[in-house]
Amino acid sequence: MAQAYSPGLTVTDSIVLRKERILPLKGKVLVKKGDKVKANDFVAETLLPGKVVPFNLANKLGVDPKFMKDYIKIKEGDILKKGTMLAQTKGFFGMFKSIVKSPIEGEVESISTLTGQLLLREPRIPVQVAAFMDGVVVDIIPEEGVIIENKSAYVQGIFGIGGETNGEIKVLADAPDAILDPAKIDDSCKDKIIVCGAIATLAVIKKAQKVGVAGIITGGIDDQDLKDLLGYDIGVAITGHEEIGLTIVATEGFGNINMAKKTFELMKQFEGHKTSIHGFTQIRAGVMRPEIIIPIKFEVEELKVKEAKMSELLIGTTIRVIRQPNFGMIGKVTGLPEKLTPVESETLVRILEAELEDGQKVTLPRANVEVIEE
Repeated sequence: MAQAYSPGLTVTDSIVLRKERILPLKGKVLVKKGDKVKANDFVAETLLPGKVVPFNLANKLGVDPKFMKDYIKIKEGDILKKGTMLAQTKGFFGMFKSIVKSPIEGEVESISTLTGQLLLREPRIPVQVAAFMDGVVVDIIPEEGVIIENKSAYVQGIFGIGGETNGEIKVLADAPDAILDPAKIDDSCKDKIIVCGAIATLAVIKKAQKVGVAGIITGGIDDQDLKDLLGYDIGVAITGHEEIGLTIVATEGFGNINMAKKTFELMKQFEGHKTSIHGFTQIRAGVMRPEIIIPIKFEVEELKVKEAKMSELLIGTTIRVIRQPNFGMIGKVTGLPEKLTPVESETLVRILEAELEDGQKVTLPRANVEVIEE
């Protein structure tokens, strides 16, 4: 029997998650296998090289580079403070000496007596990698990082901005189709992950920034609001690196779109629970989706990650419609006719039959849906 596959995303109240937490350069791992970690715990750290500053010492001394070695007071690898003496001329009968001092704090990278040039390097920049989610360290990658696993309620979003953050879930919307009044965001929302309904308007986002909200989970977000918020068009770039003081995860897409009932119910079910979210989104090759991770209690023996596989369309599979006129609606597959069927464009395509959340029975091209894995 033929099998049908479709792009999918996950919305579930229980899944075993595995996350690699890797340094950008080799460094030091701070935890060991079996350790239980919290989202904000640092698990690895390294030092990134500082900025290189060229400095022409021969010119400063007013001497030919080949004579520079007679005056220089430093060597490669020396640690410098701002104002450390780099070189000093002998002067005339011990008088009128020229002294050249370091313009920066850092270290001496290299000295060239051919060009008279010094390369000074500013102090190294410490980089620490946090666990991001509560869990257990199940493996160590020496000098690079760790692998963490846990059991969580889990939602993959469609689009997001802002980096990794965490906080308690606070549901402010009354229903999945609600449009949140900014007045509902008060000081009790500080450091929380607030849940809107169908859309997070610019006014809501601005109020959340002012109050100190850690993150927003919303059904949709308006493209023009995003442009006004960021000051530029987001385009097809990789998102998640915006520095706007909070993270936003849109679970359904762009515009005023009701949050999926299952997603909204999950947020209600876990209100008050700590959650980790990020807005990293990449549409092209190496697809990344924003994530909502709500750790739940588990025993280490339960941590068996399912093998990744293509999402399969079967009778009873939950789907989301990703084209108009039913864009964003959730439903269940009720039929998978194998015969090719003509659509409006007169193209012959494979279709599916589905019943949507509102009871509507529809026929859709299979390319117009994505599977929601539960």
